[in-house]
Amino acid sequence: MYGNTSFGGDTEKVTLTPEQRQTLREDLASVAARTRDLLPGEFVVGSEISDSESGPRATIAVQPPVGSVVSAGYAPEDPESATITSDERDDLAQGIAASAALQVKQVMGDDPTPTAQ
Repeated sequence: MYGNTSFGGDTEKVTLTPEQRQTLREDLASVAARTRDLLPGEFVVGSEISDSESGPRATIAVQPPVGSVVSAGYAPEDPESATITSDERDDLAQGIAASAALQVKQVMGDDPTPTAQ
């Protein structure tokens, strides 16, 4: 309903210096590493920084062994906030790991069939 409505007025595209982009990349890699630590090896964790109309967008995604991909994104509002704080990195890693684990639980159901007897 509000998809094409701009409540915040016109926003300029955020541009990052190579150093700011590298810092964002390192922060995102830290989130991915922490997420890998929280999940078993069957979960595939990836991250990327892409460019959008409003500027850079950092994305982390987890492919559980069964179910759909779970992802989260971060877009800096201005070049000075182009970092992910330590607390935000921990929260993001824990949140995406929990979402991926829940995805598996929902797909498997409450009464999984044993694979062998």
